[in-house]
Amino acid sequence: MRRFFRFTMLAGIVVASTLSLGSGAVSAQNFAGKTIRIIVPYAAGGTSDILARALSNKVGESLGATVVVDNKPGANGVLGSDLVAKSAPDGLTLLLTDVGGLTSAPALGAKMPFDVAKDFSPVTMIAYSPHLAVVNPALPAKTLAELVAASKAKAGGFSVATVGAGSAPHLAAALFAARAGVEWVFVPYKGGAQALTDVVAGHAHVMFNGMLATLPMVKNNQLRVLAVSSDKRWPTMPDVPTVAESGYPGFVTGSWQGLLAAGNTPPDVVARLGTEFGKALAIPEIRERLLAQGAEPRTMTPHQFAEFLASETVKWRELAKATGIKLE
Repeated sequence: MRRFFRFTMLAGIVVASTLSLGSGAVSAQNFAGKTIRIIVPYAAGGTSDILARALSNKVGESLGATVVVDNKPGANGVLGSDLVAKSAPDGLTLLLTDVGGLTSAPALGAKMPFDVAKDFSPVTMIAYSPHLAVVNPALPAKTLAELVAASKAKAGGFSVATVGAGSAPHLAAALFAARAGVEWVFVPYKGGAQALTDVVAGHAHVMFNGMLATLPMVKNNQLRVLAVSSDKRWPTMPDVPTVAESGYPGFVTGSWQGLLAAGNTPPDVVARLGTEFGKALAIPEIRERLLAQGAEPRTMTPHQFAEFLASETVKWRELAKATGIKLE
């Protein structure tokens, strides 16, 4: 009887261990035949949207899943982000966004319905895209110096199209205005595409925006580029000066796009997603296409990405204290 009892216990342990291992494997491999929804919290046509659509097919093929991109603009990107924060922690609902808005907005005083550190599981960085400082071609300014001079001479200043309160493009324009001593009227939009369209149409005059979404309109002569916000001239635009060398040393900004899942998503699921998106970004065809369009693929492990988000929050909080910049 004792021998039978010991055997039963041992068998139970083996079965439990097998099930435990199996459940982990199922958890990690659970995407086959499923639909993964990538929420982009801005209107179609912006940097996050372009990246999501460039990667969705390759990731779907690799996972054996259907990957769809769902634009959910509203409340400066908060609406779509909140949908992911409150979604099931199964890796089937993801957020691809400009992570600057997630870190800077709360640090600068904006009220958020979620806690970035608790309600999201960072998956990986996706790409870095420097900002282009662009103007409507009807403006006479052909350099940043000329734009600053024209802004100071114009009563009421120029209007600046911005994408979301606290987003990286918004802060880049606000910080430049502060450095240059100009007063601009900031006009918020739900997405980068709509903002760019209004600058092209002349409804707004100036915009700092991610290169990936902005470059096509520069190439079509719909917008005039005055400078790029990278630390050195961009390889595909060697004639365009940086903001730093245009008289504002140390001015380096950009849009960081990243991928996040709901908080408490199992680590193996997060790791698998990070691996698959990293593999897609490493495909030469995709990498070269993104670089040519103005985005540099950059990946991180979930742990590295979580540390990056935390450090960015600290950086913006310190900036708010030093400059008094506040988001209402």
